[in-house]
Amino acid sequence: MSAVEVQIMRLPHGADLPLPAYQSEQAAGLDLLAAVPADAPVLIVPGKWAAIPTGLVIALPPGTEGQVRPRSGLAARHGITVLNAPGTIDADYRGEVQILLVNFGAESFSITRGLRIAQLLIMPVFRAKLSETKKLDETTRGAKGFGSTGQG
Repeated sequence: MSAVEVQIMRLPHGADLPLPAYQSEQAAGLDLLAAVPADAPVLIVPGKWAAIPTGLVIALPPGTEGQVRPRSGLAARHGITVLNAPGTIDADYRGEVQILLVNFGAESFSITRGLRIAQLLIMPVFRAKLSETKKLDETTRGAKGFGSTGQG
């Protein structure tokens, strides 16, 4: 596996939290933690969402993006997921990384300080060079859309 250097800065409200970390040798994503006040957890009721601060600002290298993805355990056990999954952090963004969590579960869920709330993957980005044309090449699938390649 190759590594890319990502500069990271902790904001005052996240200074005591661990930096994002991979949880296993082959993990694809770094776990992001909630930097909510210890005495003021964020309660997300069913059907609602909230922007959760991480207390981090990152500088991604040009040609990369940060993809914010849900944590499978939160989704499977509580119905908590990233609303705009995958969220995108552009390489030129220098604001706080915040995670837009939604509760699709049946019970309210409390986001507490230091809770692992999402995963961050650093991915390469390819910029498109658009070339307008009057006709596209033919394919077997053609214009067949939703559900055209099988059931479900």
